[in-house]
Amino acid sequence: MSAHSEAQDRTATIAPAGHVLRTSAVMTVIAISLAGCGGGGESEVAANPAAGNSANPAERVVNPHVVSLDAPFRGKTYSQWAVSFWRWALELPLGPLPHPFDDCNHRPISAAQMGNVWYWATPNSTRLTCNQVATTIPAGTSLFLSLLDGSSIFLPMAQGTTSLNDPPIRAFTADQLKIVSAFASDIQGLFCTIDGVSVANITAYRTKIGLFSFSAPSPWIFGHTGGKGSSAADGYYLLLEPLSAGLHTIHYGGKFVIPAGVFGSDQAVIDKDVTLLIRVGS
Repeated sequence: MSAHSEAQDRTATIAPAGHVLRTSAVMTVIAISLAGCGGGGESEVAANPAAGNSANPAERVVNPHVVSLDAPFRGKTYSQWAVSFWRWALELPLGPLPHPFDDCNHRPISAAQMGNVWYWATPNSTRLTCNQVATTIPAGTSLFLSLLDGSSIFLPMAQGTTSLNDPPIRAFTADQLKIVSAFASDIQGLFCTIDGVSVANITAYRTKIGLFSFSAPSPWIFGHTGGKGSSAADGYYLLLEPLSAGLHTIHYGGKFVIPAGVFGSDQAVIDKDVTLLIRVGS
């Protein structure tokens, strides 16, 4: 399919929808406006996950500090950790601390984290440094990094106050599930370094997540009234083995290159460049 016809198809699909597409670089309220990541809970995968990794499990990717894609880690697969991350993020209250989608420097990385895997993603700034060295990450704690990704969050609304319960939530369609993967396919130039060492074959870490449920508070990150919602996601995540004691620098980014006709007549390029500074305890 050509980029032009793909853009036309995607625009026709999303235009009448009432849902939010959030990427780690841009948050788009479809059909309304164009605007613009973690505690390790034990949420279960939804009944119909349709989840999997795009990499061939037989093609083992070996990187220092990075958990392999082809084996569960601490009881969950990459897809299951990604579902848990999204539920954690979407179910966070708005306050008293900033939401991680809004601020990475005035919210300690330890906030609302549980267990021995902590989540991380960044707000909608395109280039920023997130200094978290004031908080010591306990020894033995792993990090689940949301690099560049997209999540299609269904909201049964077209205008006015955002609510997940009025009118009642409807089901995702196959077209809506394709939207988020189309945006993830627009990601180019992905990179990540850990203490100056590049993660090899990073595009093998794309993880697709089928439909899952969540329960948002009121208010929540995308509106005034929460409730039961549904979502799907697709993008790049890294699950890190516990890092050694001391200071560490994680640098990652890339760009979304969105075809002309999706958000306007011209191609849209959204850059992301993040430096995360952390401290691990002994």
